[in-house]
Amino acid sequence: MIDAAEAAGVKRFIVNDFGWGLRTRTHGLPEFRETIEKRHVGWDYAAKRAAANSAFTWTGITTGNPIDWALRKFPAMGFDAVNQTAIIYDAGEEMFTGTTLEGIGQSVVGVLSHPDETANRFVNVRSIKTCQNELLQAFQKVTGRQWPVRRSTTEAMKIEGRARYKAGAGWTLYIAVAQLLDPGMARNVVAPSREESDADLLGIAEETPESIAERVMKFQLR
Repeated sequence: MIDAAEAAGVKRFIVNDFGWGLRTRTHGLPEFRETIEKRHVGWDYAAKRAAANSAFTWTGITTGNPIDWALRKFPAMGFDAVNQTAIIYDAGEEMFTGTTLEGIGQSVVGVLSHPDETANRFVNVRSIKTCQNELLQAFQKVTGRQWPVRRSTTEAMKIEGRARYKAGAGWTLYIAVAQLLDPGMARNVVAPSREESDADLLGIAEETPESIAERVMKFQLR
């Protein structure tokens, strides 16, 4: 695909990321290693072609968790918006960053609008930095009711995920949640602060736990 894009005269190629980018190699759990190594092949090749042809450039967009979509789709992330119940892993304090679907779309627009500033590098984007406890408070505030809470651990998710990994199927969500919320590891913090990210450059709106909860609950009412 990279060769075809270059041959067609594409000036900016968006490489396959929209996840945790280069951090996955250093901070990701080993079960994701095969996936990230495959992505690195494409990333490295794009960089090689850009070095050989100044008319061809690339950008990787590291978005972290697609937070509003993921919270709607995967109750295992800790919040069942349909039944208004929660699962809090460990102390519920592990911080992570996320980008809304709107923010992900804006990141692409932002890259294309700022070609010089985003050429031949990964941009790190985020709509929010939050944790489960903040999100639980937000969901309860938005819905006006207390949510029943069940306690679990990321270690339990790792154990179940690794058993499924060895069996060959159905492991991805368990390991993804464990990686996202692994206490004290900051595995899924794309940028520690907004100032250290490219969010302002790309025009991505800053969200709050309440605005994320509102997005999720409004979707449930459709």
